[in-house]
Amino acid sequence: MLRRRWVKPLVWALCLAPAAWLGWRVWKEDITANPLEYITHFTGDWTIRFLVFTLAVTPVRTLLRLPDLIRFRRMLGLFAFFFGCCHFLTWLWLDKLFDLSEMLIDVRKRPFITAGFTALVLMLPLALTSTTGWIRRLGGKRWQALHRLVYGSAVAGVVHYYWLVKADIRWPAFYGVVVGLLLLYRAVARAVRAPKRPPPLRKPVQTAAP
Repeated sequence: MLRRRWVKPLVWALCLAPAAWLGWRVWKEDITANPLEYITHFTGDWTIRFLVFTLAVTPVRTLLRLPDLIRFRRMLGLFAFFFGCCHFLTWLWLDKLFDLSEMLIDVRKRPFITAGFTALVLMLPLALTSTTGWIRRLGGKRWQALHRLVYGSAVAGVVHYYWLVKADIRWPAFYGVVVGLLLLYRAVARAVRAPKRPPPLRKPVQTAAP
């Protein structure tokens, strides 16, 4: 079923639905009394959700025996980058109006901005090399090694979220636990798949002649 032609456009439309919903609310001027805060939180929440969706593809396809789920992992990663860019542009454009001095002051006062920017920067090479052509250029193993940066991006995203909130840490803690479990699954799976080295051959002990 997952290989049918209509499935991928459907998943793409579902991934785009949050952005369409946000656009609709902006057009209707229905984004609360603090539009900047609403847009910032909305785009940030969907960034970390898509990072989690991306990380979840491998364990879900393995545990549920759905190998064709791999077709959607790059798409989910690109949507994580898309919402991350929207989140960053909300701060850069709508909040700071491209004022460099204001941005530098904000970065010094708020370390969570550095953590969030780190998450976005780690996603950048993944987005740029997401095409089949780049897989051929880099080779499968190097491409896979590069795309493990998504682990660091997810961790930095959780740290960004945790440092951002002042009191209620339930959602950052929830995402932290989910990301931690997904990374633990990968570590265990790699350890299980690792080839076992044969024990070293022992040299025969030579005894002196009687």
